[in-house]
Amino acid sequence: MQNMAIQVKGLWKSYKQLHVLKGVDFKVERGTIFALLGSNGAGKTTIVKILSTLLKQDSGTAVVNGFDVAVKPESVRQTISLTGQFTAVDEILTGRENLIMIARLRHLKKPRQVADDLLNRFDLASAADRRVSAYSGGMRRRLDIAMSLIGKPQLIFLDEPTTGLDPEVRLEVWKIVKKLAAGGTTIFLTTQYLEEAEQLADRIAILHDGKIIVDGTLAELKELFPPAKVEYVKKQPTLEEIFLAIVGKKKEDAK
Repeated sequence: MQNMAIQVKGLWKSYKQLHVLKGVDFKVERGTIFALLGSNGAGKTTIVKILSTLLKQDSGTAVVNGFDVAVKPESVRQTISLTGQFTAVDEILTGRENLIMIARLRHLKKPRQVADDLLNRFDLASAADRRVSAYSGGMRRRLDIAMSLIGKPQLIFLDEPTTGLDPEVRLEVWKIVKKLAAGGTTIFLTTQYLEEAEQLADRIAILHDGKIIVDGTLAELKELFPPAKVEYVKKQPTLEEIFLAIVGKKKEDAK
């Protein structure tokens, strides 16, 4: 169990008469990308809030990085970071000032150096001294994720991080997530985009009616369905492929 970043057993949570979680069980290995899928209202964000110590479960256990979230919430918080559906950046401050502020709150040495390193890593150096209110949606998301990396957390929760982003920015976020996992960071991802889970996740779980009904690799999930009928049909490009091809050509023509 030493290799497990998250261990959840029998997790229950209700809001008055509404039972949101009804005995949820799952595990997440360290250094992997774990995707939790489910429709709106399925309880994905509730699970994230419990695991990140923002909400207490009614019953069951949740252990994050070796610490019980109900017994040692402060220890859990020191090892994790959370990026929600909406960017949590201060629009009045500049990008650099946002990063320096978080570095100081985490009591890190040389907060300016920490900020500069992240600005370079996330390709934000040229906009470092501009107010975040002037940033594009993609730049804000990159800054938001950069802020979540301050202090080098072992585990990052990404709660629907690409909701509302255009296809180019979504692919940009995907690249960042893959690099984080390649560097040993554990990623817990919730998403409504099935393609996102397919592209990123080492393991996928589906939350439905308060329980995890499926948990496995993409290959294992595919085995649950009957073999596909083989037909020879010319593959048609997806709208996303068309969009990216056209936009990419426009950019090349502009150079």
